[in-house]
Amino acid sequence: MWHTGRQPDIIFYRYGYIIVMKTMGAHIIDRKKWRVEFRVYAFNRKDVGLLLNHGGGKTELLPMEKEEPHIFRTETEGLRNIDYKFRLGNDGDFPDPFSHYQPDGVDGFSRVIDHEHYTWKNPGWQGKELAELIFYELHVGTFTPEGTFQGIMRKLDYLLELGVNAVELMPVAQTPGRWNWGYDGACLFSVEHNYGTPDDLKKLIDECHGKGIAVFLDVVYNHLGPEGNYLPLYGPYFTGKYETPWGEAVNFDDQHCEAARRLVLQNVRYWLEKYRFDGLRLDAVHAIYDTGPKNILQEIVETGRDIATAGKRKVALIAETDENDINIINPPAEGGTGFDAQWMDDFHHSIHTILTKEKQGYYIDYGPLQNLEKVYSNFLYTGQFSRFWQKNRGTDASENPGQQFVVSLQNHDQVGNRARGERLGTLVDFPFLKAAATLLFMAPYLPLLFMGEEYAEERPFLFFVDYQDPELRKNVSKSRREEFQSFDWGELADPVEESTFLLSKLTPPDEWGEKNKQMFAFYKEIISLRKTHPALRWPNKKATNIQVHAAERLVKIERWGKGVLLRGLCNLGEKEIDLNKYSGKHILNTEWKQYGGLVEGTSQVLYRGNMIILEER
Repeated sequence: MWHTGRQPDIIFYRYGYIIVMKTMGAHIIDRKKWRVEFRVYAFNRKDVGLLLNHGGGKTELLPMEKEEPHIFRTETEGLRNIDYKFRLGNDGDFPDPFSHYQPDGVDGFSRVIDHEHYTWKNPGWQGKELAELIFYELHVGTFTPEGTFQGIMRKLDYLLELGVNAVELMPVAQTPGRWNWGYDGACLFSVEHNYGTPDDLKKLIDECHGKGIAVFLDVVYNHLGPEGNYLPLYGPYFTGKYETPWGEAVNFDDQHCEAARRLVLQNVRYWLEKYRFDGLRLDAVHAIYDTGPKNILQEIVETGRDIATAGKRKVALIAETDENDINIINPPAEGGTGFDAQWMDDFHHSIHTILTKEKQGYYIDYGPLQNLEKVYSNFLYTGQFSRFWQKNRGTDASENPGQQFVVSLQNHDQVGNRARGERLGTLVDFPFLKAAATLLFMAPYLPLLFMGEEYAEERPFLFFVDYQDPELRKNVSKSRREEFQSFDWGELADPVEESTFLLSKLTPPDEWGEKNKQMFAFYKEIISLRKTHPALRWPNKKATNIQVHAAERLVKIERWGKGVLLRGLCNLGEKEIDLNKYSGKHILNTEWKQYGGLVEGTSQVLYRGNMIILEER
C-alpha cells in the first residue's frame, strides 16, 4: 500500500526521549470540503499570519493560532488554487519553507498542491534490485532542448534502447533564476518550476516505472543556496558550531535542532512517498555534522527502511562521501550508518589519471597503472597518507560487497567542476574511450553513466547559475576566475551567462557524427553484455580477478559465474600486443568496425587502446 493523504508526524530520538514533531506546510485534510491545514514553525514569534493571494493584487491576511511552542496553525475551507505566504510579525511576508511548489520562483508565493490529483498508471511498481542497477545521471535542464520533465519523457525510448535501467536526476528542488545545477536549492520540497509542475514530475516517474526504469533523486541536506533561503527568519535551522564550504552548517545537533531534523526527515518521506522515487542520493554527507546520540544520517536511513517496508517495495539510499569510510554503508550493529551504497571516487580517479596523465588537485594521489589491481576490490586509499589531503585517508572495504559502491568514468562533479567542463571524450583518443567503458562495465560495482557519455559527447558540462542578486552574480563570476587563476586556461565561461547554460545542453541525436553513432552502438552492446551475461550480471568482487602487466600496459580482468569465464584484455599502451597465448570465444572487441575500428571477426592483435573480451565455458 502506498501512503496517501497528509504525511505522518515525524518521530526521532534525542537524549533518550521520543520526540514527536508535527508535519509542517500546507496539506489538504478534507478533499470534499476542500479543507486545507497550514502549519509553520516560527521560533519565538508572537504574531504569525497566513497571507492568501486571490490574484489581481487582492490578498487576505488570516491570523494563525499558536498550537504549541513555536508552531502556528490555521486552516481554510472551500478555497481552491491557493497561493500563500506566511507573515512573520513586522519582518514581512515569506514563502513557506515546506512549500510544495513555487510557480514564480524562490521569492514568490507558495502554492497548495493536491497530491491526490494525479492518478498513477503503475501503482504496482515495486522497484528493482540494487545489484542490477545501471545508473544514468542527468541534469533536467540540459538533457533535452526543452529542459523539462516532459522533454525527458520524450527520450525514454532512447534510454531503453541504450539499456540503462535507473535514471538519477540531479536535484530538482527550486533554485533561483532560470538555470542552475540544482545544488543551490532554497525550497527543498518545491519542484523546480522551470522543469514543470509536480504532476509533470510524477508522470515522468510513472512513465519510467511503466518501462522498467527506476528513478533516483539527488538531494542536498548539507546546505541551502545563498539566494531565496528564508529559513533563518523562521528559526535556528543553522548553527555556527561548524563551518562548511557554504558557511554555517545545518543545525542537526545544536540547540533547537528539531527544526532542521524535521525539515530533512519530512523531505525524505515526501520524495519517496508523494513522488514514488525509488531512492535518494545524498550529496556530500561528509559535510553533514551531527554528534548527537543518534545521527541524522541514520534516521534518514531508518525513514527509508520504514517506507520500503510499509509500501512493500524497494527503496535504496546512496551516499556521496569523499572519505572512503565504510561506516557509511556498514549496518548500525557494526557501528555504521546503514546506507545501501556510496559513490566511490577512487575508481574514477584511478582510471581518469591513467588515461589523461593529469596530476593537478586531488589527482596527485593517483596515476600508476597498478592501482587498478586494488580498486577492483577495494578503495585505493584504505588508511594510507594522502598527499592532497595531507593526512591518512580511508578504510578497508575489501569485505564489503560490490553492490555497495557506485562507480563512474564521468559524473556531474568530475566534469562540471573542471574549469572548462571538458568531458572525457575531449581529453583522450576514441579507442581509449571504448576501453574505459569496458573497464567500467567489467568492474564488480554498480556502474553510473553521465548523460552524453554514451555517444562521446564533446560539448562541455559547465558550472552555471542564474542568481538574481547583482552582487551575488558578480561574486560568483569573480570567485570562479580566482579558483582557476593558477592555470593557463585563457578566457573562462562566465557561470551567470545564458550562453554558458546553453553550451552545456546535449547534442541532439539528429546532429550526431559517425563517431557518436559508433560509440552509442558500443555502449548498447557493453550494457547488454553487463545485464545478460552470467559472469557480469551481478557485482561479485569474489568472482573477479585483475592483473596488471605494467611493462606492456596490459590489464587482464577475469569475471566468472555459472561455469562461464570472461577474460577482458585491455591495452592501455601505445604498442600492439600479441594475443596468441590467450584462447576463448571473442565476445566483444572495441576495435570491431561497427564501433569505429578496423577489425572484422577474430583478432590476435590487441591494438593501441583496444580491449577484447574472451569467453570460456
